[in-house]
Amino acid sequence: MRNNNNLAIKKTKKTGFKQSLLVSAIATASCANLAFAQQEQDSASQSMALEEVIVQGTRATIQTTIDIKRNSTTIVDGMSANDIGDLPALSIGEALENITGASSHRENGGATEISIRGLGPYLSATTFNGRNASNGSGDRSVNFSQFPSELINELAIYKTQDASLIEGGVAGLIALETLRPLDYDKRRLQLDGSIGYQPNQQNLEDSMSGDIGFKGSASYVDQFDFDNGMAVGISLGYEQSDISQPESEMRASSPSGTSLFACINDPSVTDRGYYMPVAGDCEDPLEGPSNSGDYNTEINPETGEAYDAGKDYAFAPSSNSYRQNDTSDEREAFFAALQFQPNDKTDINIDYQQSERIQAEKRHDLNFANQKRTTPGVTPEALVVTDGGAILNWEGESAIESNSELYRRDEDYTGYGLNIAYDITPDLTVSADYSFSETTRIENQMLLRTQSDDYDLNGENVSTYRPMVQWDTDSGIRQYEITGFDITDHNLFSDRWRARIDSDVDRTNTIEAFRADFDWRLDGTITAIKGGFRASELEYLDAGPTVRNEFEVTVGEYQFLSQVKDSCAIEFPESDFMGAERDGALFTMLDDEGNVVKQTNSWATFDTACAVSMLADFEGESTDFPEMPESKANTTDVTETTNAAYLMADFDSSLFSKTVRGNFGVRVVQTEVESIGYRTPYTIATSDDGILSLVPVEGADFERVVGGGDYTEVLPSINVIMDLTDDLMLRGAVYRGLSRPEPADMSYQRGFTVSSEEDITELDELIQNVSGDGNPNLQPLTSWSFDAAIEWYPNQDTLLAFGLYHKNFQGGFETTRTTEEFLIDGQTIPADFDLTETNDDTSALTGIEITATHNFSYLPGFLSGFGVKASYNYADSDFEFEDSNYGDLTVRDDEGNVVYQTEGIVEPGNVPGFSEHVFSGQLYYSVGDFDASLIYKYRSEYFQPYTSNGTRLRFVGDTGVWEAKVSQYVTDNIRLDLKAINLFDEPKRQYHYTRDYLGELNSYGPRIFLGAKVKFF
Repeated sequence: MRNNNNLAIKKTKKTGFKQSLLVSAIATASCANLAFAQQEQDSASQSMALEEVIVQGTRATIQTTIDIKRNSTTIVDGMSANDIGDLPALSIGEALENITGASSHRENGGATEISIRGLGPYLSATTFNGRNASNGSGDRSVNFSQFPSELINELAIYKTQDASLIEGGVAGLIALETLRPLDYDKRRLQLDGSIGYQPNQQNLEDSMSGDIGFKGSASYVDQFDFDNGMAVGISLGYEQSDISQPESEMRASSPSGTSLFACINDPSVTDRGYYMPVAGDCEDPLEGPSNSGDYNTEINPETGEAYDAGKDYAFAPSSNSYRQNDTSDEREAFFAALQFQPNDKTDINIDYQQSERIQAEKRHDLNFANQKRTTPGVTPEALVVTDGGAILNWEGESAIESNSELYRRDEDYTGYGLNIAYDITPDLTVSADYSFSETTRIENQMLLRTQSDDYDLNGENVSTYRPMVQWDTDSGIRQYEITGFDITDHNLFSDRWRARIDSDVDRTNTIEAFRADFDWRLDGTITAIKGGFRASELEYLDAGPTVRNEFEVTVGEYQFLSQVKDSCAIEFPESDFMGAERDGALFTMLDDEGNVVKQTNSWATFDTACAVSMLADFEGESTDFPEMPESKANTTDVTETTNAAYLMADFDSSLFSKTVRGNFGVRVVQTEVESIGYRTPYTIATSDDGILSLVPVEGADFERVVGGGDYTEVLPSINVIMDLTDDLMLRGAVYRGLSRPEPADMSYQRGFTVSSEEDITELDELIQNVSGDGNPNLQPLTSWSFDAAIEWYPNQDTLLAFGLYHKNFQGGFETTRTTEEFLIDGQTIPADFDLTETNDDTSALTGIEITATHNFSYLPGFLSGFGVKASYNYADSDFEFEDSNYGDLTVRDDEGNVVYQTEGIVEPGNVPGFSEHVFSGQLYYSVGDFDASLIYKYRSEYFQPYTSNGTRLRFVGDTGVWEAKVSQYVTDNIRLDLKAINLFDEPKRQYHYTRDYLGELNSYGPRIFLGAKVKFF
């Protein structure tokens, strides 16, 4: 029975990028001396019998990475575990980061979404056992922390594509594989458990996960052969974990909504901005609507420049805050596989995976609420602003809030599939595969807000509603001086006790697919012809934005609020808050004369559930989370149906006396999208005088409306390998790939503002404007890709590879004013609407990729156990992603005429997820039963769109993370492990709009796991 696995044919506080050069230098030096070492080994082998050496641990895993790369027709990097659960990482995300060109986006200190060659997850695709995997985020990325590394046996990243691969990744395809039990060919019962230690967790009082976390897994593999030739294999796995990921954060309002404005900071402008003569929010003009007085980027047709060109500005958030966060991450996962071979022609595989994950957080925020406010005579004189508009120093009046939240996310993943392969003849195999994958995500929050006031909870006038606050960023983060207000005094938070009970997210993402393939092996230059078709249906349902139950007890209810305080006030839950990031105290309290009264790193906090419950009882409200209706105006309901077919040929020939092999083929993809929306139903009323008007239908449910789109793409590909010598090969590939739009971006949310005119006689005048979101006809981004690589494999422990690649992108993103037609009361009414479209712009990306790995087994004594692996990716791109608020924008109508233009004040982002530099270096020591590794991973700055509004700029700063692993076999069947990530407490830094406005800093601390693995067979 042939193994049709496409992955491979197996033969047997702050660190900078410069710190990684040591590992690179070692790798380079080792390869330079390699030829001499190889000659010595060959000479020694002639004079003495070779002793069998059993290789295990890191060295064995790296050997599999070399085998996978060498034996693949496409350009692939990957790794495979010799035993179940041997991947060298705490999660699949961390394991993938060890692969050349892969880097991750980190949340809660762990690797989640993966970028390939510096290109974001939007441009990648992921398969699980050869099938698309669903997710709960609304995009096409996969949260790899959802899958436990203990239950994955093989993973790889396809850098180039062939026609047989599922389409969807311009950057590449990530493939995850569980084992097939008959292929494993041995019985194994294994238990794997570890305890987790997080130093920051020890600073928490009453941590949600206790002082110590836990991860444990069990797996069983067995095979049964029968006398009649039948064989059955089973594989079972179970994993459970409960770990804490405490997080300390410095935050500012994000640009994803209407909370961050570029306010005018020009002394000559006094009707708005920071130099207004009265106190107020800087984006609210003295005359005119609120939120309309920020920097105006629209081009003045008389001057050809923005209306506010030349005026100074500063980015003003609604609020700044610090967050103390205790988290709990509970996960339970199960997989099962059955492999049945009734005869030597038939192979039947059934697999099932399920993962249930609960992420819960206790959040306590100290919030400075009026950071857009200008205090005349104080704020404008105190402002220190960078050339890019980032504020470094601010002073003014600001209300202060102590806010608390309880957050919970439930995410369940279920996947299963059936694969049947049958050898019609010794040279012809046909196969069929059915798969199903579903992810559901539900998020709920309970929030409490308390605020400063002129009176305390005892009714005494000892405070002020808006104390004077000053902050600067001299130490790298915001540190505050507060006059006349003690943030540690619970009594001073006496106003606006507000409770919110939110149902935030209710999403379901389902992928169902069927494919059929054939593989016809031939003799001659064409060695095989392969082909097949695939039909799939993706359904994405998002029940809409937050459904909220909100109630408030305001100033004056002193007796009741004092009772709440007495019952629900708690001590600040964390000692040494932000200790790794701050220089001195975060908060300094001053008296009215400017004398220092107190310095602290904490504030008054409250038990959220206790306080919300008391407020609910007082107001006669419920604390139940409200239900999210499906038929709501902002619901997203997308069905994407795809049919694809391919034909591909493998070849093996010679050119200039060199073996040349590879494949060529074409894949044709046809996709249709149906998007369902809901809107208020109207009737068209006609008066006796013939005057038309739109009248909402009283008491009616929302009206169901449908939008859609389609596209057909032809994706040719060719992969060629030339064997220059026995250990030196040259690769090349040309292919056309596509990346599909995100499901969440293909919504069809439309609402109307009815015209207020009173003498309308034409249908097209009834709608004043259309509001909403989404474009069901959003087209994919396509790319022609060109790859070349030269690879040297002098022995099973050594690889030196250099690759060059170039991608020509077809398509960018632009806003177009289009005319959509709406069916209302049986009549078709046209109206203008601005939507995001994929345009015909072209851009390019060019990069290089270097991989080197070597083991010093030829050195004497203990030195023979050392080895290194290093990989580096550099890329350059001219892709431009303009910010929808403050970028360069040109909006055209359907005929290409310019509707309006803006002259941006922020530089564009690049391809989402694009990092110019990606590096991974590993120094390991593996001798006998002992194995140790030190790993450094670096990723330069990248643009990360917001999930709630993907049109605004957010940059994630350079990140360098150290990891370590040590293991020791106590016996042949018992191994002890010590693993650690983020050893030197590298934070994540996020920048809003510009690369110098630090909007959010997340500090996680290191995580350490001590574990044991026990094998019983």
